[in-house]
Amino acid sequence: MADFSEGNRFSSSGIEIDPLYDQSSLADWDPSEALGAPGDYPFTRGPYPSMYRGRLWTMRQYAGFGTAEATNERFRWLLAAGQTGLSVAFDLPTQMGLDSDDPRSAGEVGKVGVAIDTLDDMRRLLEGIPLDDVSTSMTINSTAAVLLLLYQLTAEEQGVEPTRIRGTVQNDILKEYAARGTYVYPPQPSMRLVTDLLAYCRDELPAWNPISISGYHIREAGSTAAEEIGLTLSNGLAYVAAAVAAGLEVDEFAPRISFFWNGHSDFFEEIAKYRAARRIWADHMRNEFGASNPDSWRMRFHTQTAGSSLTAQQPENNIVRTALQALSAVLGGTQSLHTNAFDEALGLPTDHSAKIALRTQQIIGFESGVTDTVDPLAGSYYVESLTDAVEEVARRIMRQIADAGGAVTAIETGVVQRMIEDSAYRAAQRVESGETVVVGVNSFVDGAETDTSVMSIDPALERDQVARLAAHRADRDGAAVERALDRVRTDAADAATNIVRPMKEALRMGATLGEVSGELSKVFGHYRPPT
Repeated sequence: MADFSEGNRFSSSGIEIDPLYDQSSLADWDPSEALGAPGDYPFTRGPYPSMYRGRLWTMRQYAGFGTAEATNERFRWLLAAGQTGLSVAFDLPTQMGLDSDDPRSAGEVGKVGVAIDTLDDMRRLLEGIPLDDVSTSMTINSTAAVLLLLYQLTAEEQGVEPTRIRGTVQNDILKEYAARGTYVYPPQPSMRLVTDLLAYCRDELPAWNPISISGYHIREAGSTAAEEIGLTLSNGLAYVAAAVAAGLEVDEFAPRISFFWNGHSDFFEEIAKYRAARRIWADHMRNEFGASNPDSWRMRFHTQTAGSSLTAQQPENNIVRTALQALSAVLGGTQSLHTNAFDEALGLPTDHSAKIALRTQQIIGFESGVTDTVDPLAGSYYVESLTDAVEEVARRIMRQIADAGGAVTAIETGVVQRMIEDSAYRAAQRVESGETVVVGVNSFVDGAETDTSVMSIDPALERDQVARLAAHRADRDGAAVERALDRVRTDAADAATNIVRPMKEALRMGATLGEVSGELSKVFGHYRPPT
């Protein structure tokens, strides 16, 4: 355990920070081995040779609230403001496989994201948006296959060729058990859904990223930077191993794997984290799984600034926090970026706050000059030493998970959850004691009230969504839907069958998200976390 006593300074991962770094800090350091060239193994300096000299990262703003129409309006507004990709937030019922008229959905419809029950909802969500030109990211896990299939069906109706449907679906169920909680089925059948979707996208949607392995929520739950990448990369290795065991060749699917990292507040540790993560992943993919395609070694990732760092006190301070977190992600080589709005500790972002968040990215990209050269911090005594130190701690964590039986077993037995909870508790203690300074919260408190407008969701939106769903059920061919759902249930019971295709047919016939999820639950059961 690191000594966080007065006089010593440590990163979030317990790495002691020296007062000064010089050439002796890298005495035995070999740049050809540790760095390589940008776009080449081990990808420390970035996944592509030209990085932002070639093109900037995709600028996304996470958006979704109320009904499909309301979110569609926000999408159009963001695209007009210069956003270059969509990022969809779904409400809790959608994430949990529940229709909006399910009694368990009451009070949650449209609250933290958009409600999507049917193909018609997806059509309205994407109306007027050219899906052959826009890349879309969807933060969805237990019901990832359903939402991707609805997206594909909508794109097909627009006449978009499958090879031009671009985007990412999160589809990372392991971190849900460990840190976030929007799981439905037990781990083993959930892993089958992941690998079935990997195989489906390999065959049907070659430009789509079928999984975005997420450290973001692990960090939001309280992990350190090194734990974020150590635990997430362990999950990634579990997915690769499961796909290979299911009969997929590693080079058939690994190039489409992506990652999702949290841009937190320790500026240089975050930069080191991204660089170390790329290096570790490249090593495992090449040397553990024997991937021969360099695209299988190359980690591509999206970053979102840290929601857990936002404060309700003095909320304008969050603009500065977010700008620094975004800058660290850019200096760390992200391929896609979301910047949080300053008012998100209080409610959903308003148009005003969302525009400031987007402008933050644009100022970094077009005014700061940090994109003029590739990996401008390479060779820094401090950055390279910290990158090596973060890598060392992350690899130690990965060995702990491997010794516990691998990521799935470590989650089932609570090893991962306890690690995150312990780190969260220690971090909270440091804030409570004042050892960690949070401006406006435990230091530099002025007591002044700030009048910040907060977006609210009209309760009528839930009633309208439920009524729309009732009309949908009345208008569809009920017998055809029942036959299609029977096929979903039958194929779910056959482990050798890819379940995604019958799901697509059921959704095409008019089945709802909750109905498809319900058929899977009849076979897979529901997950109950260990006490």
